[in-house]
Amino acid sequence: MGNGFFGVTARFNDEGHPRLGMAVASKLAGGSVERNRIRRVVRESFRLHQLELPAVDLVVNARPRSRGASNGELRAGIEELWSKVKQQCVSSRGS
Repeated sequence: MGNGFFGVTARFNDEGHPRLGMAVASKLAGGSVERNRIRRVVRESFRLHQLELPAVDLVVNARPRSRGASNGELRAGIEELWSKVKQQCVSSRGS
């Protein structure tokens, strides 16, 4: 699942809590300052929402549109995906 800023892959885990992995390529995001800014926004959003998320391993991939986007736009984009992860995991566990 994804949007213009990020792609997210989720797999259920046996840990009992969500875990986060990130892929922010230098070719896509540019220099280290920009890559680290994107990572900080994603990490902080994950920290604030991890109690709401199911026990899944998440891999967040930055997309080209994330380069140069404001922190607010990035935050809104990743929070939209946390909602999608919750909805999809509830529906797939219920099946």
